[in-house]
Amino acid sequence: MPTYCVRRATSHDVPATLDMKLAAWRETYATQRPASFFAAEAAQREQQIDWWSRGLAAGAELWIAEDPSGRIIGCAGAGPTQDDDGDTGVPYELQMLYVLERAYGTALGQQLLEAAIGGNPALLWVLEDNPRAQAFFRKHGFAADGRREALTGPWDGLHEIRMVRRQP
Repeated sequence: MPTYCVRRATSHDVPATLDMKLAAWRETYATQRPASFFAAEAAQREQQIDWWSRGLAAGAELWIAEDPSGRIIGCAGAGPTQDDDGDTGVPYELQMLYVLERAYGTALGQQLLEAAIGGNPALLWVLEDNPRAQAFFRKHGFAADGRREALTGPWDGLHEIRMVRRQP
């Protein structure tokens, strides 16, 4: 099994991380989103590089995983729980966790989850039609709490469910 390097990202990592995230989206959501969705995301790359770089400069934490050749194959990020999720009583929201398919089953997702939120109580939103991700999060103590939201914009037509981990 390969050894991965999990570390905090710097602004220099942002372009490659965005490329990896888009590749992970294509792997995961190709049956749920049209090709135009991915093309539109790719077209916004420069604006996203700027936005992510400003976020890192302001203190946001983004964790990345590199394979032995230095290619980014996963990322995770978390932040404080947003006001509209305050009813959960947990302090953190896992805002993203993406791993390329070739790293599935290697415990890399667990390493990124640990880097982003540790064993802390937290919440996350996951696509309702993503059973693999939901199973992963259940394995790490998260449970659906009954909240479901319809997505809009580029994600229109899909729904997310909220999962919460109250105790590590």
